Amino acid sequence: MNYGMTDLVSLLGALGLFLYGMKVMSDALLELAGDKMRHILATTTSNRFLAVLTGFSITAIIQSSSATSLMVVSFTNAGLLTLFEAIGVIMGANIGTTVTAWLVSILGFKISMSAIALPLIGFGFLLTVAFNKRYQYWGYFVIGFALLFIGLQFLKESLPDIGSNPEALAFLSTYAQHGFLSVLLFLVIGTLLTLLVQSSSATMVLTLLMCHEGWIPFDMAMAMVLGQNVGTTITANLAALVANYQAKRAARAHLIFNLVGVIWGVVFFYPLLYATEWLVIQIEGVSPLLSLAAIPIALSLFHTIFNLLNTLALLGFIEPIIRIVKRMVPVPATHIVEIDAPLFLDDSSLQFPETAIKAMQNESLRLLESSAYQAIAHGLQVHRSDLESRKKLKKILGLSTHIPVDIDCFYETKIKKIYSALLEYATQLQSQSSLEANKIEQVRNILIANRMLVRVIKKMKPLHKNIEHYLNLDNLTIRREYNILRRRILKVVRIIHHLSDKEDLSQQLQTLMEQRKKAEQLDVLTEDRVEKLLLTGDIDSDMASSLLNDSFEALHIAQMLVDIAYILYKPKDAASAHVEAQTQIDIRKVPEEERQELQALEEEALTIPLDKVSS
Repeated sequence: MNYGMTDLVSLLGALGLFLYGMKVMSDALLELAGDKMRHILATTTSNRFLAVLTGFSITAIIQSSSATSLMVVSFTNAGLLTLFEAIGVIMGANIGTTVTAWLVSILGFKISMSAIALPLIGFGFLLTVAFNKRYQYWGYFVIGFALLFIGLQFLKESLPDIGSNPEALAFLSTYAQHGFLSVLLFLVIGTLLTLLVQSSSATMVLTLLMCHEGWIPFDMAMAMVLGQNVGTTITANLAALVANYQAKRAARAHLIFNLVGVIWGVVFFYPLLYATEWLVIQIEGVSPLLSLAAIPIALSLFHTIFNLLNTLALLGFIEPIIRIVKRMVPVPATHIVEIDAPLFLDDSSLQFPETAIKAMQNESLRLLESSAYQAIAHGLQVHRSDLESRKKLKKILGLSTHIPVDIDCFYETKIKKIYSALLEYATQLQSQSSLEANKIEQVRNILIANRMLVRVIKKMKPLHKNIEHYLNLDNLTIRREYNILRRRILKVVRIIHHLSDKEDLSQQLQTLMEQRKKAEQLDVLTEDRVEKLLLTGDIDSDMASSLLNDSFEALHIAQMLVDIAYILYKPKDAASAHVEAQTQIDIRKVPEEERQELQALEEEALTIPLDKVSS
């Protein structure tokens, strides 16, 4: 048989055209429905059945199990999906990927698409020059769809003609006539071929073609399909190499799920073979073991049945799979990093707007609940262990405690770096992705929350100084007044610290909002308490001046902490305009010497430019 280097290059080119068509089609569908798909993925996986249905639907629509697996890894990495939900989606994706085989089997082998492929490309090109973005993406989808079948036609023509060269068939037949050993051999071939082309769909098409051209018998093609189920897990595992331990666990679960399926598939290989043959005879009227024409439908049928049975068999064993992957990928000791280094703002989360926003939210919550929590508690002369205990605040405030803390140093080492990293991350996000209006709002809200957090930390400096001074005086009245300020702020901080532990988040946030209203009582100017204390001689004029300023600052610290928590826990619901209005400071009430500092803080306000962002 004369099959030289030119023929081999043509074969590779045909495969490349097929893969390119599939990529163009998949990318266009992701652009058309990506936001909705990712929203569905993040919100409709509450139980195992919904998770499987979601994985199946997304993969069937975008025609790429690899893209679904990558989304699952990214969403798990960002915390949008739990490990339980991720495994369910992966199971569904394994069923969804069989749709590609049916598409090729019916349109590629039963119907000749090559005759209408060129007109389709022409029609698709006309759509790509339209002004409407959606029409453009539909055009790319049509072009990708046509290229896929043109590539398939070239693949058919590039394969050597076995019918005219029986000696080549005899050569291949020697590898397919060793019974069960041949099954294992072709299983390995299917795995390696999928690893090589990084697409189980492409490997499935090559397998269909080899069967259709008489290269290998149907039973060996079934073995190759089993091998593809192992090879396809490598994409997700490679993506997980640069992700966190949760994403690695999701990728390992994918591998375990498919490996278990392949093991029982090999054990029951011949019963599956005969059952598939019987079904095809009922449908096509001929056995795939005897007729090459029946093989495409038979192989697609086996592919679907096997993945469906594997999912049904393992759907009740998600918890044991989770326990196994947790042992395989334990929580790394390095997971707890220095607090001044970002933990969630990684490049892998920037792939999708949803995961990037979730990463920003996670990093901001970590900043609030760790660094800022420590700075505020110590600034108010309270140990975190006491605040986290069940002790009443009145008892905690009665403890004689001195906690030295340098607020400026704390801000420079623990807050500033993460704040800067969040701003840079938001800039990267808006430059790489076309964000919809609601996502722009979410990012802005998160940045507003962090800007307010910086204000809170800076406001703690003078308050801490005066608290430290007046709590050490013998004047019981001024100590009581400053304890009132401390108690109100600590009440808010304690509620915020336990927000993540509460199932009923809405109720807890409502409790926080009530604390925001109560904080208005801190302003001694409106309550006329200072005048009364001055008249009775309980405090002097210096104490009164400090108390006036500090009560005003404590009021806004408490209220801003409430707003920060509300935004970070519910960024979709917190409108930035409302938040800005709630947190505006009346500059007329502030003494002249403090106005410049407040105005400087206002200048730190950063928003995402809209010129590069589409709504």
